[in-house]
Amino acid sequence: MKLGLLTDSTCDLPKYLIEQYELEVVPSILILDGKEYADGIGISREDFYRRLPSLHTPPTTAAPSIGDFSARYDSLLTRGYEHILSIHAAEALTTIINSARQAAQDFPEKITVIDSLSMSLGLGFQVLAAAEAVFESAEIGLQAALNAVESTRKRLHLFAALDTMENMRRSGRVPAVVTILGSLLHIKPLIEITNGEVKAIGAVRTTKQANERMMNFLLEAGPLERLAILHTGAEPRAREFLNTLMQKASQSVPRDILMVNVTTVIGTHVGPNGLGFAGVRKI
Repeated sequence: MKLGLLTDSTCDLPKYLIEQYELEVVPSILILDGKEYADGIGISREDFYRRLPSLHTPPTTAAPSIGDFSARYDSLLTRGYEHILSIHAAEALTTIINSARQAAQDFPEKITVIDSLSMSLGLGFQVLAAAEAVFESAEIGLQAALNAVESTRKRLHLFAALDTMENMRRSGRVPAVVTILGSLLHIKPLIEITNGEVKAIGAVRTTKQANERMMNFLLEAGPLERLAILHTGAEPRAREFLNTLMQKASQSVPRDILMVNVTTVIGTHVGPNGLGFAGVRKI
């Protein structure tokens, strides 16, 4: 079976991997100062995070339209793909997957839409697992790709230390206990995204303490086959974290570690200067 792979721009996969595995990526929408941008087009991530703290009107986001998905599905099928596996950010955190599902109804038995129950590289690593399975065998079936996605999801860890909860509070997509935690004495909340939900797992007062807790969470995850260090406009902090990691546990992390400045449509909701990681345990 010739299987096509489609995802959305919240996957945070680098361009070279998207091109290498011929992935179809549908951009979400960033709305900034009343102007709409397709995610990744018209404004760089660096520029976005530089401007974010001083914006008078908070940015917002929108899901791709049903038509956006329909056009991509039609294009893939026209190009000879027999079936499409469409993998997206957690339904509890975004309406993106709803657009994908509605579009898929116009292509009966040709599209399988999957909720990754994650976001950023938590989603991206699931897409990557499916892509590797497809490229390893030209005759791979849909079920084999689904098995690769499921295996990755079961071994996934996604943690973040946020510098502020203001952006998440405005998004309205996290439990009240998480936003209340972040409003106490200006502390920095620590969160985990698991099974499609944002969970508060602690709080600290300083960036140094937040980095230390993130390091502990990462080391406790065990030997990893995939790892991405995530940040929202905080590259020096992320690189310092990576350097410390390599000093502490270079043997338990993969050789190729991604360093990702998280996409603007996620950064809109989590705020600037955050640090996190997405990791997949070894089998």
